Amino acid sequence: MNRRSSTVRTGLWPMGEPPRRARGRAAARTALAVLAVLVGASACADRPVSPLPVRPPTPAASTVGAASPTAASPTPERPTATPPRRSPTPPRSRTARPTPLPSACLGAVRYDLVLAETELALLKSLCFATGGVLRIRGIGPGLVTVDRADLVSRSYEAGVVDIRFVRAGTVVVTIPQDGRTYPITVVVV
Repeated sequence: MNRRSSTVRTGLWPMGEPPRRARGRAAARTALAVLAVLVGASACADRPVSPLPVRPPTPAASTVGAASPTAASPTPERPTATPPRRSPTPPRSRTARPTPLPSACLGAVRYDLVLAETELALLKSLCFATGGVLRIRGIGPGLVTVDRADLVSRSYEAGVVDIRFVRAGTVVVTIPQDGRTYPITVVVV
């Protein structure tokens, strides 16, 4: 009589337990299922979690002098919750306030200048805040020039010239069109 025939008749394996391979596979499946649940649960957070700020420990009050002889037993001090301390704000000076832009200035924005739709003879000057960008569309590489390269950062890609005004000052941007050159004075504040 072999193992298989005795198992079929009695419903039990020899020695009363299933083979070890089946138990190992079941344990592996269970571990895999638990791992899948844990990984899936951590990915369900709505937003990333950041650690909470840590308050530095407050210095303990030191006792100066000896304890009074009349006190039989010292009473333990309970730690009291102290409100968080704010660092003192430095006094504000009048120069710390940003100066308001002139009403004609556009601010630190991107100004799109499409050459196919713009009459350059009518555009004489512009005003930007530092960080503003003049984007010129529809022109070849190296055609747009500036007189103060130290005040700007330029880039060209696919017929578009971006001129970012990185420092305050006055820059003359020269754009050629139809055999003429058109200067545009840009004031950067």
